[in-house]
Amino acid sequence: MDIKNDEHTNRENVSDDERRLAALGYKQELKRTWSGFSNFAISFSVISILSGCFTTFAQAWNNGGPVAISLGWPLISAFILVIGLCMAELASAYPTSGGIYWWASKLGGAKAGFYTGWLNLIGLLAITASVAYGAATFLNLTLGACFENYSAFFFRGDSIKQQFFWFVAVMIIITVINCFSSQVQAWFNNVSVWWHVFGAIAIIAILIFAPSQHQNLKWVFTARINNSGFHNGITYWFYVLPLGFLLTQYTITGFDASAHMSEETQGAHVTAAKGIWKSIFYSAIGGYVLLLAFLYAATKPEIVSSFDSSINPYGSGSVIAILSNALTPVMLKLVLLISTGGQIFCSIASLTSCSRMMFAFSRDGAVPGHRHWAKVNRNMAPVNAVLASAIMGIIITLPALWKSPRGIPTAFYAVVSIGIIGLYLAFVIPIWLRWKAGKNFQAGEWNLGNKYQWMSIIAIVEIVITCIYFIMPFEPAAIPWKNDFTWVAVNYAPILVGATLLFLWIWWHLSVKKWFTGPIKTINGDA
Repeated sequence: MDIKNDEHTNRENVSDDERRLAALGYKQELKRTWSGFSNFAISFSVISILSGCFTTFAQAWNNGGPVAISLGWPLISAFILVIGLCMAELASAYPTSGGIYWWASKLGGAKAGFYTGWLNLIGLLAITASVAYGAATFLNLTLGACFENYSAFFFRGDSIKQQFFWFVAVMIIITVINCFSSQVQAWFNNVSVWWHVFGAIAIIAILIFAPSQHQNLKWVFTARINNSGFHNGITYWFYVLPLGFLLTQYTITGFDASAHMSEETQGAHVTAAKGIWKSIFYSAIGGYVLLLAFLYAATKPEIVSSFDSSINPYGSGSVIAILSNALTPVMLKLVLLISTGGQIFCSIASLTSCSRMMFAFSRDGAVPGHRHWAKVNRNMAPVNAVLASAIMGIIITLPALWKSPRGIPTAFYAVVSIGIIGLYLAFVIPIWLRWKAGKNFQAGEWNLGNKYQWMSIIAIVEIVITCIYFIMPFEPAAIPWKNDFTWVAVNYAPILVGATLLFLWIWWHLSVKKWFTGPIKTINGDA
């Protein structure tokens, strides 16, 4: 009897979800099989503390040192949680795969939706590429640690080519996985949650019990390091240290994935909203404990900070430099394996989110070739959007084939910056429009009440400041008027984002505004 009641309840929930989607103008094209946990799982997987905390650790170490992590992480995490809460309210009101783009269109019209959609798509493409490249980097390191002659003979020891080879391989693998039905992605994301939880616990335990020595509390919370090449003093506090916050800002991003999976999630008007803020909250706590474990194990900071490859072959500030000096070879391999696995799970989830956004945006005719990207295969998966997303991710990462003079992975950080700028600029538009709407906004079941008034302002200010910093040079050689200027060191995030926005502005005025009206209904609202 209980089983029958459960089946009836499930059918009723699905029917309610379809009615809500119809009221927003869309028919149910994607398979709605995801549970609330699966919806939370995809954002938790995209955030991935086993990805960002490892791959961008050096950015914080070199630009600020331990204080950029021990003090910067909780501070920036709190701001990001406010942003997530603002977005959760919007996800509850408008549970569609278009997510951020749809919200902006509803609140600000076609023009706001057009720019928001493109910023969101650019951000997701870059985030997917950066995560996959980070996974490839750690896969390369893991293979080098496990096989004695691998590093020297594979591509004749050229680590840049090795990493790019595995980057393309990872992109191919996650593309194939994303061409299956949504149940397959849900399964991967559910497994990913527990991989991240137990994997992080295992790494923290290893770093507590395996090293023979640990750093002291004072060093962890007060030590400052400036390997940026820029001056200390006031420059450290107002330029170098904020650049170190990229670690937090990059790691805790991509939580809009819960919104993009709304049309495949049961009870999305509540579960997608919870998926957004809960993924941020739990990732912030887990990531902080993990990062503190790294810092307490960093008993040889002079080696970790070294640019001399004979002393530190992993690059200045690399978390691998900490781990290799603190752990036995066996424990190091185990940590690398856990992290690499988490990053591959993250890559799968990132491509899922990106393809759903591209599908939804194309469904409304806003992407060139939209008829192709808005198609779904027999598994009800937007396979063309998956393929296009993967190919674009590879293209924007091509500059990673060249290395900056100081050995800093400038191209990787540039792609990271593009992802952050694109996503957070996309977030700020609907948050701003919701604040302007005030009491005229028709809130969903999950809402902030009157708290939106101050939360929205905090979110907007944080996003604007973040985007300003991440278009700045990461090292002096990237400043055009410096004698040692080189294009290889340039943070090309502002160039790519700026050129794209200029193109969109021209395209809008010459063509798009004449035919683009925002979301196109595929069903009558009363259906």
